[in-house]
Amino acid sequence: MEITKTELNECSEYINRCRSEVAKRVVGQKEVVDGIITALIAGGNVLLEGVPGLAKTLAVKTFAEISGLEFKRIQFTPDLLPADVTGTLIYEQNTGRFSVRKGPVFANLVLADEINRASAKVQSALLEAMAEHQVTIGETTYSLPDPFFVLATQNPIEQEGTYNLPEAELDRFLLKLKVSYPSPEEELSVLKLNGKADKIPVNRVFSADILNRCRNAMEAVTADEKILAYIVSIVNATRPSPNSHHKDDIQHYISFGASPRAGIALLKCAKVMALFEGRSFVLPEDVQSAAPQVLRHRLVLNYEAAADSVTSDALIYKIVSIMPVP
Repeated sequence: MEITKTELNECSEYINRCRSEVAKRVVGQKEVVDGIITALIAGGNVLLEGVPGLAKTLAVKTFAEISGLEFKRIQFTPDLLPADVTGTLIYEQNTGRFSVRKGPVFANLVLADEINRASAKVQSALLEAMAEHQVTIGETTYSLPDPFFVLATQNPIEQEGTYNLPEAELDRFLLKLKVSYPSPEEELSVLKLNGKADKIPVNRVFSADILNRCRNAMEAVTADEKILAYIVSIVNATRPSPNSHHKDDIQHYISFGASPRAGIALLKCAKVMALFEGRSFVLPEDVQSAAPQVLRHRLVLNYEAAADSVTSDALIYKIVSIMPVP
């Protein structure tokens, strides 16, 4: 299936309109905004990491409003139960039967606020929803609405009363976006909003139908076999080998690398990057732009990386810089 110029222009128009609407409330944060748009089109989940007060929740709520999708928010706390997320069986005394009460996860767009504050039991309940778009209540499995996205937030500096996300759950996030501090100019604009950014009206841009059209356009974007080989080489470079003992070796710092799912995610995101530029084909630059967001949460670093203050981002940038470009 080939993508037409009209379809390309249509997708570009929706993306630019989305950026404009979000910018009414969220100042700056271009990487975060584009990352969420990428995930919506690619059909993946997003993990937002940043200190409190950087408009993570505001960004998610704004996207919910401009998408026109059903939105639910779950505030994760240590005492949260799996049933509070997925739902439970309720006994009806009048009929003597159990009825299903579906939880807040049954929505198109779910905000998992401070996801790392919930116990492993609750995170496991969410894992089925994120991985298979279904929830099991009692002995029955229920499909979740289509489209379905989880946008989760977490605070990287506060560790008391938190639970680290297991690697299996992290791998279900298409992207991990780091929310940074604004520049002085951007912060001045934030102050002028006087804390009332959420009161600014925004227009609806997306819908389930428009998202499907953009997703079809993404699938139609072509990637040459050399691009596919380039993606495989980047992902493969994150995996440690028996000979990775040299101090300057990138793999020297990695315990576990990215899985084939990471390559699939990188290809999808590169295709969306091409849509951002109005192109029907993927360039190496698209892969390079998407690589940090796709891979940073999929690398498990060892104690030597911590001792040398080496981060996942630094390793990914080094891999991209030394990998031969097709």
